[in-house]
Amino acid sequence: MVFKVDVPPGLVGGDADEGYGPVADAFRRNFAERGEIGGACAVYRDGRKVVDLWGGYRDGHRREPWREDTLVTVFSTTKGVSGLALALAHARGWIDHDAPVARYWPEFAAAGKDAVTVRQLLAHQAGLPAIDRPLSVGDLADLDVVAAALAAQRPAWAPGTRHGYHAISLGWYEGELIRRVDPGRRTLGRFFAEEVAAPLGIEFHIGVPDSVDPERIAHIHGFKPAEMLLHMGTMPRGFVLGFLNPRSVTARSFTNPKVLGQTGNYNLPEVRRLELPAANGTGEVRAIARAYGDAATGGAVLGLGPATLDALVRPAEAPSGGLQDVVLRVPTQFSLGYIKPFPAFRFGAAGDRAFGTPGAGGSFGFADPETRVGFAYAMNRAGFHLWDDPRELALREALFRTVLGERSQRADRA
Repeated sequence: MVFKVDVPPGLVGGDADEGYGPVADAFRRNFAERGEIGGACAVYRDGRKVVDLWGGYRDGHRREPWREDTLVTVFSTTKGVSGLALALAHARGWIDHDAPVARYWPEFAAAGKDAVTVRQLLAHQAGLPAIDRPLSVGDLADLDVVAAALAAQRPAWAPGTRHGYHAISLGWYEGELIRRVDPGRRTLGRFFAEEVAAPLGIEFHIGVPDSVDPERIAHIHGFKPAEMLLHMGTMPRGFVLGFLNPRSVTARSFTNPKVLGQTGNYNLPEVRRLELPAANGTGEVRAIARAYGDAATGGAVLGLGPATLDALVRPAEAPSGGLQDVVLRVPTQFSLGYIKPFPAFRFGAAGDRAFGTPGAGGSFGFADPETRVGFAYAMNRAGFHLWDDPRELALREALFRTVLGERSQRADRA
């Protein structure tokens, strides 16, 4: 049952620069018409913040208002933020996208993975979405234990021939890559804090430290997996049935350990505290927009460099077996840790140079170098779209179609 709360208009705050009013209007309508409980939206253009909105309740049960400094867990939108750490490692010459992962992590070569390239791994083509070794929350706190389970995993398909969303595992593989190539052997969470968040002056955590006041963090109003059966007109039927079949690669990609398979469990302090670079990033929404805004304008603050940025904007390389996603059960398109635009998910300008990741429940962040925009939206009421949640889409459509005069962001229109 979807939790609903009436949000007074006076609980919407923030501002939008002149000309960006349609985005603010769409944000207000999310509360009045689309069942929003709490959320935020931010846009950077040409390196300058032009939209910074927040509103509603960070906790709908307790009617605690969403504040300017509220933090929110953004599920797979985390992947794109974490991806900046991998991009920075590439810019510094620590990784070559076309080199075998085993060059940097010799143990990875086990179980037939010796030829898997960094590019294939980051494009969800390595056949490693599910980890067979059962893991506990306690195991996840020990990255050496996680690394051993990852290295032992046998691919579910011949790498490069298919792709399937590495919902949780991608972040663990990325994290171990960073630990192997960083001279300081930092975890991805620490590397991100020191090399991405600090230079940008943003607050976003991959693994929430105990120093963060939990009262600042939005409560996720999630849903139980069985509720997806009521929304098979919204979620792909194959994905729903796969998720509910514990033996399927779909279910196993999201539910090891089992606690990670339910959105509401990301409210648990022991889950927030973990470093899950693909799933539990928690921060200010404007932080995501700021990070993507730097990438969209040349990456000067982060030092990404032209070669790395060119790699990020380039079209995705499809697996030899086509674009049908083994895990999500619909066509998708991935490159270097990001989703790229494709006919069923149009985002950014028509040149399709944009890159980003959406998250479970409706959040989304991306960079669009053509318009020099960094965009982010996140909320605490989980919806049932894999992407194009109506609340997020309304904001993106207002920005790109109405304000910037670019193409419609709707998949059914060119």
